[in-house]
Amino acid sequence: MIITYLRRIEWFVALVLIQVLVLNNVHIAGYATPFIYIYMILKMSSGTSRSELMLWAFSIGLLVDMFSDTPGMNAAAATFIAFIRPVFLRLFTQRDSTDEFIPAIKTIGASSFIKYVAICVLFHHAALLMIESFSLLDLNVLLIKIGASSLLTVLCIMGIEGFKK
Repeated sequence: MIITYLRRIEWFVALVLIQVLVLNNVHIAGYATPFIYIYMILKMSSGTSRSELMLWAFSIGLLVDMFSDTPGMNAAAATFIAFIRPVFLRLFTQRDSTDEFIPAIKTIGASSFIKYVAICVLFHHAALLMIESFSLLDLNVLLIKIGASSLLTVLCIMGIEGFKK
């Protein structure tokens, strides 16, 4: 149990540092910015309670907000993803599995994992970028930013999954 929390804290610190020091400065064509810190939320065990998941998500989002000078936007979007993640996890996993598992390519299959990650990332980015723009006046640019950032984030997450193997 303590080892699990130490690993979570290790991932927490590593993902926040990568996000704040490196990825917040990546803006491909002015549209795509990867938000890799949500990887921790997506990879938490299926047996994690929703309230614990939301607490971790709010904490990582708030820390990214503090270093990025974005007042609560990442915290709100990360907490939103933590709230709806169990629904997507049930949607893309086997119905008869009652065991606790960590979502990964190995545990739920490649296509299910990619769909799970893609839909969660898309919802996160939609929430985050809509909060950031706070307007639907330039809907085309908003949709391009959501799509490009989501694609880049999914590619980064799949890259991490490939290295972890």
